[in-house]
Amino acid sequence: MTETTSSAPPVASTGANDFAALALSPAALANLQQLGYTTMTPIQAASLPLALQGRDLIAQAQTGSGKTAAFALPLLAKLNPRWFAVQALVLCPTRELADQVTSEIRRLARAEENIKVVTLCGGIALRGQRASLEHGAHIVVGTPGRIMDHLERGYLTLEGLNTLVLDEADRMLDMGFFDDIAKVIAQAPKERQTLLFSATYPEGIEKLSKQFMREPQRITVAAPKADNKIEQRFYQVERLTRLKTVGLLLNHFRPVSTLAFCNTKQQCKDLVTLLQEQGFAALALYGELEQRERDQVLAQFANRSCSVLVATDVASRGLDIKELEAVINVDITPDPEVHVHRVGRTGRAGESGLALSLASMNEMGAVGKIEQYQNAPSVWFKVEELTATSDLPLQPPMACLQILGGRKEKIRPGDVLGALTNDEGGPAYTREQIGKIQVTEFCTFVAVARELAKPACAKLNAGKVKGKSVRARIL
Repeated sequence: MTETTSSAPPVASTGANDFAALALSPAALANLQQLGYTTMTPIQAASLPLALQGRDLIAQAQTGSGKTAAFALPLLAKLNPRWFAVQALVLCPTRELADQVTSEIRRLARAEENIKVVTLCGGIALRGQRASLEHGAHIVVGTPGRIMDHLERGYLTLEGLNTLVLDEADRMLDMGFFDDIAKVIAQAPKERQTLLFSATYPEGIEKLSKQFMREPQRITVAAPKADNKIEQRFYQVERLTRLKTVGLLLNHFRPVSTLAFCNTKQQCKDLVTLLQEQGFAALALYGELEQRERDQVLAQFANRSCSVLVATDVASRGLDIKELEAVINVDITPDPEVHVHRVGRTGRAGESGLALSLASMNEMGAVGKIEQYQNAPSVWFKVEELTATSDLPLQPPMACLQILGGRKEKIRPGDVLGALTNDEGGPAYTREQIGKIQVTEFCTFVAVARELAKPACAKLNAGKVKGKSVRARIL
């Protein structure tokens, strides 16, 4: 196995890091330009030339690094749109990540006509997924367990597969999917390209590569240093005051959207209970939530109708939340690489961000490891200096409405927008009063300005979406 290490930032779009330098069709390059893809990220620049040559790859890349395009462009380049067989399979650890990957592949596939991408994940009836496969699919994206279900029942066959992608492979191994992955790969042709993406490099990755890959090239993009647009502040706390301090931080800094990390599920539950008692719009995300609950929690946080999402590292992997003003490390992680991943979720796209870490005396060793890893000293502040900067409670700017009906009813975001901006059933709202609209398989989430939640909900229930009456409620 050969290895490439990259730490270079993207160069100006006239050089080798320009997508135009890649062996892609003119239509694909034109689509990339339309989507705003001009300069490759480090992981794309390091992996795309090799992947487009058909090489097997093991690439270390974290969420938000542009890795989806790094594997989607090579698999699309090999695809034959006129042959309705599954030619590419992407395995993901969670349904949220699978949905994100599917959405991005569809955007990147717009250059080709009629590329069909099917998502196969748990939490949704097999019957509808089987029907989608029977109509023919070029690309399947899904979780290992559900892919295995379809293979065992004969609904899915992989004879035509030429590209296999393992996305967030370390997370899939953490979740105990090694045997499922092995069974899936056993049903794929040996003459295929395998692209493995992982944020870390545990032993299981080595085992996977030796068993199932052909002379893989290993690519490591150096871990990013803490961004200087992200202000990191450390606070020393006692064990008994740790959770209470989170409320002090929120009332002092008043971030619109905060992701708070805890090391355990129980700590997540305890913190959310406390924050809700203090009047904060807070929700928890951890492993054992049912899929329906996960969908609701993520929709509310993404559309800014929830101020604080409290999560474990495992549950938060694969989330790509834009406009995140603050990250709070309620517990210090013993892994400095995980700390950098946590902190890097704020301050995206050139924006400034705030990373607040709470540490007790017995966590100072872990703080020292973080200092060494980031090659920067931690900056400490006193909890006593935290004061409420407003008499008003911290509230999210939006409220979330849930509509019963989604992709199965062929509802699109434009249909919901039209229902809220027309004159039927109540006053017409402006586009500025309506936030993110997310359509899932069976329901649709729409954010509206918080003070308009009740009348907007009444308007949807009185009017029609796509010519049909719907039921809506405030979450």
